[in-house]
Amino acid sequence: MLCEIVAVGTELLLGQIVDTNSAWIGEQLALSGIDCHRHTAVGDNRERMMAAFCEALDRADAVIVTGGLGPTQDDITREVVAELMGVTMERDQELVDRIEARFAGRGRKMPANNLRQADVPVGATTMSELPGTAPGLICPVGDKVLYTVPGVPWEMKEMLEGSILPDLRRRAGAVSVIGSRTLRTWGQSESGLAEMLADEIDRLDLEGGSTLAFLASGMEGLKVRITAKAATSVEVEAILDDEEARVRGVIGPIVFGMDGANMESVVLDELVAQGLTLATAESLTGGLIGSRLTDVPGSSRAFRGSVVAYAGDVKRQLLGVPEGPVVSEEAVSAMATGVCRVLGADVSVAVTGVAGPGPQDGQEPGTVWMATCVDGEVEAVRVLFPFDRVRTRQFTVISVLNLLRLRLEARRGG
Repeated sequence: MLCEIVAVGTELLLGQIVDTNSAWIGEQLALSGIDCHRHTAVGDNRERMMAAFCEALDRADAVIVTGGLGPTQDDITREVVAELMGVTMERDQELVDRIEARFAGRGRKMPANNLRQADVPVGATTMSELPGTAPGLICPVGDKVLYTVPGVPWEMKEMLEGSILPDLRRRAGAVSVIGSRTLRTWGQSESGLAEMLADEIDRLDLEGGSTLAFLASGMEGLKVRITAKAATSVEVEAILDDEEARVRGVIGPIVFGMDGANMESVVLDELVAQGLTLATAESLTGGLIGSRLTDVPGSSRAFRGSVVAYAGDVKRQLLGVPEGPVVSEEAVSAMATGVCRVLGADVSVAVTGVAGPGPQDGQEPGTVWMATCVDGEVEAVRVLFPFDRVRTRQFTVISVLNLLRLRLEARRGG
């Protein structure tokens, strides 16, 4: 079973909206053992949409179309699909009733143009899920099938999981299973990781079994994704287990987590395991470290709070930073010990620096001092990031939390 994805919307081509739908659908297809070789984006133009749908159907057994199902005049996916099928459209009264009920439930009268969303190509089947007002459609085209779903991500996801994937599996019959496992790393570049794993990549090219891919993901870390395909999920898990062990044998020290475990969740779990509490002292990150920590459910088990000391006098008055440059080892070390004292925490991280775009106190943009305080001992390091303001702040967050992770692991003898 081969599937293609076509995303409809001129806004996608103009860069006004990023097409996250196709990426998510592709991932779900892979997990279901269904091959997807191509993603296409096309604007709200009847001729170009028709060409995109026809070309996709020529190559694939099934096509998933996202977008163009709204109530406005530029939402023409339904009309193009009906023309492709060679049929007319008819209004589905049950859909009319369901859409009207949606508006009534919110105490609003349904605009007349929403009735367009109840028009269905003859021969198409509507999906049972209706999280919004745009129904999904299952449209037979000869011995192939075209699915249409809204561009609204949460609506699309409900329909894909509830209707499309089960229908694809039924049509495909026995399919292989594809599984992935992602190791999250920090401390190497993408090219450095590829170099470290070059021998393993060469081995896989010769022997097969699984594949490795690298995904640079900013403050989420640099990911090494292991993917395997086999007849059963048990076989896939065995292949993934074997390859994970091989990869860890090469890059183990820089692996901090797996799959959904980000740096802050790993650090918080380690703090809880050791019965420690954490405080943060932030200057250039402006509270971003604390925000990332509190995004983790249950962070209150270990996180005491954060002092965002942006101005120099705030650093001195609240955290005991001495007179002198505030982007320095002395300043960041005082911030680390001061925030433990002020917030009553066992350990801390502190950051100060120059995010840019211009220099400060003779320090060039990207200059960052980071410190960790564990068992009353402070360790500080200076880095120079070659990034813009946003990425400098983001990379500071994961870097200082990684420094703390390493010290906590050393503390427990890990």
